[in-house]
Amino acid sequence: MAALAQQARRIEAGSSRLPRVDYWLLFSVAVLSMLGLVMVASASITFADRVIGNPFYFAIRQAIYIGCGVFAGLLLFKLRLVDLERIGMTLLLSAFALLLLVLVPGVGVEVNGASRWVNAGLFRLQVSEPAKLFFIIYLAGYLARHGEEVRSQISGFLKPIALLAIAALLLLLEPDFGATVVLAAIVMGMIFMAGVKLFQFVGVLGLGGLLLASMAISSPYRMKRLTTFIDPWADPFDSGFQLTQSLIAIGRGEWLGVGLGASIQKLFYLPEAHTDFVFAVLAEELGLLGVCTIIVFYGVLVWRSFAIAAQAARAENLFASYLAYGIGIWFGLQSFINIGVNMGLLPTKGLTLPLMSYGGSSMVVMCAAVALLLRIDYETRCTAAGMSASGIAAAKRRRTNP
Repeated sequence: MAALAQQARRIEAGSSRLPRVDYWLLFSVAVLSMLGLVMVASASITFADRVIGNPFYFAIRQAIYIGCGVFAGLLLFKLRLVDLERIGMTLLLSAFALLLLVLVPGVGVEVNGASRWVNAGLFRLQVSEPAKLFFIIYLAGYLARHGEEVRSQISGFLKPIALLAIAALLLLLEPDFGATVVLAAIVMGMIFMAGVKLFQFVGVLGLGGLLLASMAISSPYRMKRLTTFIDPWADPFDSGFQLTQSLIAIGRGEWLGVGLGASIQKLFYLPEAHTDFVFAVLAEELGLLGVCTIIVFYGVLVWRSFAIAAQAARAENLFASYLAYGIGIWFGLQSFINIGVNMGLLPTKGLTLPLMSYGGSSMVVMCAAVALLLRIDYETRCTAAGMSASGIAAAKRRRTNP
C-alpha cells in the first residue's frame, strides 16, 4: 500500500509539473481563427445584406463553425493515439468512400462546374477536407509500421504512392486540382521525412510533376488559369478579373491599411471575398502590418507542429511524429498557396486560408487537426515524464474524488 501511495504521489507531482497544452500553438490558432472571424464579417457584410438580407449571416455561421470545430477538437483530444492508429485503414476507406460519394449523381452538389460537396443536413460537407486528414492519419501509421520497408525497398515506397494515385484520380474527377496538389505534396513530404532514398523520391516527384503539368496543359480551363496568372491584366474584365481585383485590394492597403471595414474591393468587385480571397480584403483593410502578422502566426503554427513532431520522434513514437509532420506540412503548404494565389504568385486554386476563410468543412477539420497536435504533445510530455496519459488522468480523478 505504501508503494502504491508513493507511486500515486509521484504521478500527481509529475502531472502538476506537466504543461497542459502547447500555449504557443493554441495562441496562434486562437488569433488566426478570431481574426478570420472578424475578416469574414467585414468581407461579407455588404454581400450578405444585399443577397440574403442579414448583414451578419456569414459571420454568425462562421462563429458556429468555430464552435463546432472546438467541440470536435475536444472530443478528438480524448482519443488515444494508439486507438487512432488502429483505425487508420478504416479512415482510409472512409476517405475513398467520401470521394466516391460526391461523384454520385443526385448526391454530390455541383457549384461552378465542380462537384465537391455533399449535403449533410444543416451544412454542405466538402469531402476533400476530411479525406485529406484521414489519408494523413493512415499514412502516418503505415510509415510507422513499414518505415524500414519504405527506406530499403521500392515496393514499400510505391504502395502509398499507389494509394495517392487513386485519391488524386477521384479528386480530379470532381474536379479539384488544388486539393490534389496539396494532398500529393503532403504525402511526398511525409515520405521524405520517413527517410526514403533520395533518387526514388526525386524520380517520383519529377514524374508526378510532369503528370500534373500535362493535365494542366491538356485541360482548356486549367490552361486558361495558367495564362491568366502570367498576365492577368491582358484580360482584366474576364479571365483576369478576380486576380486583378485581388491585386488592387492588396495595393490599396499599403503599410497600415485603409481601416477595418473600409474595403472598397469587397463591394461586389472582388469575387469570393469572404472565402478564398479573404486574405486580399485583410491586406486592404489592415495593410502590410496585418499581412505580416498573420504570416508570423502561420509560421508559429508550422514551427510548433514540427517541434511537436521532433519531440515525438525523440520519444520513439513514430506514428505521432509522422502525423504531426503531415499536419504541419498541410497547414504551411495550404496557407502558402492561398496567400500566393491572392498575391498573383501562383495560379488560382480553390483552396481556403486555414482557420480564416469562411467554410464549415475546412474550419471543423482544421480544428480537429490542431486537436491531434495537442494530443501528440500531451502524450509525448507524459512519456518524457515517465508516466502514461491514462495514469495522469487517474491521478487527477483521485485528487478530485478522494
